Amino acid sequence: MYKSYSIELGGKTLTVDIGRVAAQANGAALLKYGETTVLSTATASEKPRDGIDFFPLSVEYEEKLYAVGKIPGGFNKREGKASENAILTSRVIDRPMRPLFPKDYRNDVTLNNMVMSVDPECRPEIVAMLGAAIATCISDIPFDGPCAMTQMGLVDGEFIVNPSQLQWDKGDLKLTVASTAEKVIMIEAGANEIPEDRMIEAIYKAHEINQTIIAFINQIVAEVGKEKHAYTSCAIPAELFDEIKKLVPPEEMETAVFTDVKQVREENIRQIKEKLTEAFAENEEWLSLLDEAVYQYQKKTVRKMILKDHKRPDGRALDQIRPLAAEVDLIPRVHGSAMFTRGQTQICDIVTLAPLSEVQKIDGLDLNITTKRYLHQYNFPAYSVGETKVSRGPGRREIGHGALAERALLPVLPSEEEFPYAIRAVSETFESNGSTSMASTCASCMSLMAAGVPIKKMVAGISCGLVTGDTDDDFVLLTDIQGLEDFFGDMDFKVTGTKDGITAIQMDIKIHGLTRPIVEGAIARCREARFFIMDNCMSKAIAEPRKEVGQYAPKIIQIQIDPQKIGDVVGQRGKTINEIIERTGVKIDITDDGAVSVCGTDADMMNKAIEMIQIITTDFEEGQIFKGTVVSIKEFGAFVEFAPGKEGMVHISKIAKERINRVEDILTLGDHVTVKCMGKDKMGRISFSMKDVDESEK
Repeated sequence: MYKSYSIELGGKTLTVDIGRVAAQANGAALLKYGETTVLSTATASEKPRDGIDFFPLSVEYEEKLYAVGKIPGGFNKREGKASENAILTSRVIDRPMRPLFPKDYRNDVTLNNMVMSVDPECRPEIVAMLGAAIATCISDIPFDGPCAMTQMGLVDGEFIVNPSQLQWDKGDLKLTVASTAEKVIMIEAGANEIPEDRMIEAIYKAHEINQTIIAFINQIVAEVGKEKHAYTSCAIPAELFDEIKKLVPPEEMETAVFTDVKQVREENIRQIKEKLTEAFAENEEWLSLLDEAVYQYQKKTVRKMILKDHKRPDGRALDQIRPLAAEVDLIPRVHGSAMFTRGQTQICDIVTLAPLSEVQKIDGLDLNITTKRYLHQYNFPAYSVGETKVSRGPGRREIGHGALAERALLPVLPSEEEFPYAIRAVSETFESNGSTSMASTCASCMSLMAAGVPIKKMVAGISCGLVTGDTDDDFVLLTDIQGLEDFFGDMDFKVTGTKDGITAIQMDIKIHGLTRPIVEGAIARCREARFFIMDNCMSKAIAEPRKEVGQYAPKIIQIQIDPQKIGDVVGQRGKTINEIIERTGVKIDITDDGAVSVCGTDADMMNKAIEMIQIITTDFEEGQIFKGTVVSIKEFGAFVEFAPGKEGMVHISKIAKERINRVEDILTLGDHVTVKCMGKDKMGRISFSMKDVDESEK
């Protein structure tokens, strides 16, 4: 049965069609927001997957280039692997929805969102977020929804609900907030140094709008929603927990997990598992559940000690940051490097500078952005957590962490006019025990300064954790969570910023939402912590950007030429510019407005290239002095090339002060000569004289 529902959001109409397409999916919704169209589906397997101890949720965001009237590039002319934007959008959909599925559910679930058309006034990402929630809510898949998402922009000091693509790209805030009917469940933000109180205001404006959307979804579910299906619970039997506690009393588990050395804790738990394996050797069912049971026992132990006794596993105070260390220039010959260490989390970041011709080209649905000048990439090798595993390239987590650190630094980067470089920062994880993305932010900030990138302000990042009790006001916030507190806690609230405001937020939770006091408290904790990190660690390693780029970094000289002369510099089929590059070994970029960037490592060759370009683009005047090479000899004179593709003629009478009978008596091919411009001859050619050059001008 086909039904259509509509609601006004941000001054535009969102229409949801149910029963019109994809009827065989567990749940399907065709959404139109303006003319942006997204098909969202939710499907689940009939049975749980064997042998897994997690909920196998897959979220896909498919960017179809026909949605913006483009044919994909490449040989196959079809969409390939997901773009970075698609991966990040999938993660933003996954993070708020995953905690709302039953914790003991093990059936495979896939949420697919296919972008079929894009209206620049209505961003497809927010449509997919809403579509995924609606498709799941009306399906028979167990889900404790509904949930809703709203995006908030900031242009000229005014908040904009679900901004257009241009407003999103150019505004001072890119905020996405997901909510249930009671609480905020996800925050993702990029910001141009937004003050904390202003950010909180934006978050709760979005939360209010989400309540309207939730009422709308409830209406749809009431009319067309399916009854949720029964499923096989994978919960650990209570009797198994009882037996484990007899063999390993709570005080023994407390002793095992409460240490500040990750390896010691892991060895303690290994010994406990070995003891329990021997005890349950005759019970195969319990043995198969043992790993999960011990994990949950650890979790309950850590949560109880933090919540009731305010005791953290490594003995720190609730607001205490782990030991910090920072240094720069530890990697020779690279353009910039820095290492940041916080406890057992250690990141080394390396910066590479290049001319703007090496910016990343983007082939996506945002027609406003086709290139990317600043790249931050994050790697997480298995050795960083003491494991062995073959590297398969960056996964969604790595791409997400890199994007978060990238978003953190973007607001403080110099403009292309101030610093005409493409910039790549790569964070290598040497050691990991919690919040490597925030360590990457600190390391990349220092590495950029070490490379001589004139960033406007220092940026730091930190993560705040949470353990909750039975009531909304029973909670404990934890500054700088380590891995164990992340795994067993309820929240990973990451905030980056300068001393003047927030540049990025990413909030993940494992519970059904956060109250406003928790959100405000976490933001305040992160502010104090990032100030501490900047003042007591980062600024001691490097306080400000270096005045010049390093010895091995390319140097760039910029000049402005008349745009009408660009063709003269380029030459026919690029002959002139390629010859300049071949002679000097530099790289040359020319924009349509006549901005010329010459990039190289040899200052003399760069200046020579600039001189050639200036000669080519200068209107010739009588009396100008040039240096050139004899490239052709005729009976009546010699032709001198004074710049690539530019020649003038020295008449035989202008070669020497005395009369000569043959040009060859004075000149040979390849001679380097100094000439004076005498204007143009009757044929319009540039006329040169050698004999009129004074000795002081040579």
